[in-house]
Amino acid sequence: MKNTIFAFKDESPKYKQIYEQFKLFIERGDIPAGDPLPSIRHLADSLQVSRNTTLMAYEQLVAEGYIRGEGRKGYFANALEPLLFQDALVPRHKQTKSVTPVLIDFRAGAVDQTNFPLKIWRRIANRVLTLEESFRYGEPFGEVCLREQIATYLLQSRGVKTDANSIIIGSSTQQMLIHLGQILMGDFPSIVVEDPGYDGAREAFQFHHFTLETLPVYETGADLSKLEQVKSQLIYVTPSHQSPIGVSMSIQQRQMLIHWANKMQGYIIEDDYDSEFRYTQQPFPALSSIDSTRVIYLGNFSKSFLPGLRLSYMVLPELLINRYKDQFLHFESTTSLLSQLTMAKFMEEGEWNRHIKRMRLVYKRKMQCIVSELKKYFKQNISIIGEQSGLYLLVKIRLNRSEEWLIERASFFGVKVYPTSIYFIKNHSDETVLKFGFSNLTCDEIQLGVKLLKEAWS
Repeated sequence: MKNTIFAFKDESPKYKQIYEQFKLFIERGDIPAGDPLPSIRHLADSLQVSRNTTLMAYEQLVAEGYIRGEGRKGYFANALEPLLFQDALVPRHKQTKSVTPVLIDFRAGAVDQTNFPLKIWRRIANRVLTLEESFRYGEPFGEVCLREQIATYLLQSRGVKTDANSIIIGSSTQQMLIHLGQILMGDFPSIVVEDPGYDGAREAFQFHHFTLETLPVYETGADLSKLEQVKSQLIYVTPSHQSPIGVSMSIQQRQMLIHWANKMQGYIIEDDYDSEFRYTQQPFPALSSIDSTRVIYLGNFSKSFLPGLRLSYMVLPELLINRYKDQFLHFESTTSLLSQLTMAKFMEEGEWNRHIKRMRLVYKRKMQCIVSELKKYFKQNISIIGEQSGLYLLVKIRLNRSEEWLIERASFFGVKVYPTSIYFIKNHSDETVLKFGFSNLTCDEIQLGVKLLKEAWS
């Protein structure tokens, strides 16, 4: 081999550069399987390095399986599976198609970065780091100080009467559902889920092999008459802001559901999804405020504050709390101790309530902006679902085009919109419906995004 092939290019160890060059030659097929490599002495002389340097490079290649040593015969290249290196063998300009960069992303679940209270959160987080209690493992069911703050907040905002002992802290709604399923699966083999409904919850229940029965949900609300036909004693619902349709249960429907749970001697799993952000009325009282003995309440800080914080919570009825704690007593907490302590201080100092109040106004303006833009550009070709609350809306699109086509065309113009087909089980919509989040977009970005969609779908 010519010395020019091995021109040393940087300050990294020379043995490493030799190793990487031979690795590349073998992966590309420049050194076919079975071909000999230069001897250690010959390679060292040609590269003007020590024999120890070339020996180290060869030993690394042997350890990873690229070459083999055969006694006094020397070193030989090993055969490699071509599929592992197919991308490396294809010229870069042929590896990828031309992809339009994403200009506007209508993803739901993001948060407004501009209005995030970064300085306040950082100040409190820095203070927490000076506390002695920050330098330990967390409590298995969550820090008492945070559970106490959540109990106070739930009473004030959702009418839920509970205490710190009944609250469990976790990392996400889905993770808490998996833990919950572990203690319920022995007594309850099946569960009713909304259709359409949150697909992440379905996956959690299917993880424990629950049989799924469905409750149809329409723009007018859930069809609770169907509960007369089910055998399950468990039901999972999102009553304050149904996921994904956004409709809320009336007080009559809530009472019917409570009556059903008492009659069946079962439980309602209430996921209080997006409950903080209603734009025409105050948030509705939780189901758990009506009857806490038959309702398992779930809440989280992801949508309303910060997804990366990984903080959720669950309020368990008295009959389940001891069973849950016995089951998971010896498991470590699934969420950060520092995040819990910081959030507890954040709530204690009133910053949480101020944040929610401020963001309700911010998101209301954004909701009005996206609704206005969609109606301006698409007029009678669309109808909008869920504009009264939440951080996203659904759009029925009457353009005789499939969900897949609309999403692909939007992507070609640099706009990401999202499907709703993943939420349906049996109760499929006859029309194409897409999901538009807006929480992390400015009004200018929303306007640009809708304008580009008009061009894409015309």
